Amino acid sequence: MLGQSITRNSLLLALFAVCTTALIAGTYLLTKDDIAEQKRLAEEKALLEIVPRTRHDNSMLDDTLPVGPGDAGLGLSEEKRVYIARQDGKVVAAIIPVVAPDGYTGEIELIVGVNTDGTIAGVRALSHRETPGLGDKVDTKKSDWILGFSGRSLGNPTLDGWAVKKDKGVFDQFTGATITPRAVVAATLRALQFAQANRKVLFKEPAPAPTGED
Repeated sequence: MLGQSITRNSLLLALFAVCTTALIAGTYLLTKDDIAEQKRLAEEKALLEIVPRTRHDNSMLDDTLPVGPGDAGLGLSEEKRVYIARQDGKVVAAIIPVVAPDGYTGEIELIVGVNTDGTIAGVRALSHRETPGLGDKVDTKKSDWILGFSGRSLGNPTLDGWAVKKDKGVFDQFTGATITPRAVVAATLRALQFAQANRKVLFKEPAPAPTGED
């Protein structure tokens, strides 16, 4: 009797595990398209904050170039995409992913929009774990500090000026928090340098469409 009871309980547990796994798998299959769509919409929202629709007529989400750990200066640990903005087929800006590895509480994931003239179209923090009330001012929901990069370039300021004021640069630090803005300034500079070093790839025009002629 005892052996039968143990066997029955084991079978019930196994059946429960199978049903639970099937339920989780079914839920994932039913919701994965919605999750993917929500992620796509969130990506598009961030991109449009940097290059609004009035400046481009292509789908930036579908006009991309691959970048990854081998791309010097970007600090990436996995494959990412550079988003290209075009107007009438001409590139107007490239939005580059870059990671600041030296935030106060870890990595800060950024995107940096660079116009074809080398000026910054905008910078946004996509992900961070910075201290609430201090380092989280990199988020536009908390502060407009990060908007101060717009219009800057490798020549504005000069290289020595690409630092927070505490380090004799031109960018403000946060009250009670220097590490976070210092990390973001350095990462933004690296994105600009990457754009400059890869101008021919980032800002080239697309190949002409086939005409059907021999």
